[in-house]
Amino acid sequence: MSVVPSSVYGLALLAMRVLVIEDHLDIADNIADHLMARGHAVELAPNGLGGLHLAITEVYDAIVLDVNLPGMDGLTVCRRLRESTNASIPILMLTANDTLEDTLAGFEAGTDDYLAKPFSLRELEARLLALTARRRTEAKRLQVGDLILDLGTHEVTRAGQSITLNRMGVALLAELMRASPNVVKRDALLHTLWGDQPPGSDVLRSHVYALRRAIDRPFPTPLLHTVHGSGWRLAP
Repeated sequence: MSVVPSSVYGLALLAMRVLVIEDHLDIADNIADHLMARGHAVELAPNGLGGLHLAITEVYDAIVLDVNLPGMDGLTVCRRLRESTNASIPILMLTANDTLEDTLAGFEAGTDDYLAKPFSLRELEARLLALTARRRTEAKRLQVGDLILDLGTHEVTRAGQSITLNRMGVALLAELMRASPNVVKRDALLHTLWGDQPPGSDVLRSHVYALRRAIDRPFPTPLLHTVHGSGWRLAP
């Protein structure tokens, strides 16, 4: 279930795209309603197996993960995710049990933070923002193959050659590089770049074409690949 926020992302990339894996629908809906009202995008998964599939195949800034899930529990989901291509994504684990043993089990499984139920929605958002900000700060430099993007200076190089991109091109490239080697779907890119008022897929295709011309055309090996009917991926 996808939920579109009411406010626009813009190019600041400060809003989050969050996956909430929670089988209690009231809790999941409350989290979604709060985050949407604050300008974030939310996707819901009611069980561990479905949540793990989304976490591996889609692109999110953070995951809210309940421990006690039907079928595959949250600890297993967390461990499986840490073994996947999206291993570095921040995870905030929710639990009804706040004993030291439960907390240690969560951290051993790979969670980044822990929040006991009942919790404040404002605190949950604050913790998610802190986790994503820390990740963005740590990832000052993105690299896919011989393509490098400095997130601080917006300097782009490939094979040591400087590449000039406009602000939209940098934002598009950053999203594709963060997700690499996974596919970023067309709708996800539209939402990341323009929020809930996208200008249309033709405009996005134009920006992708310009990006491909800048990062691929002068070089023998293409990095930007079109996945027909889905979106694009950046990979050697």
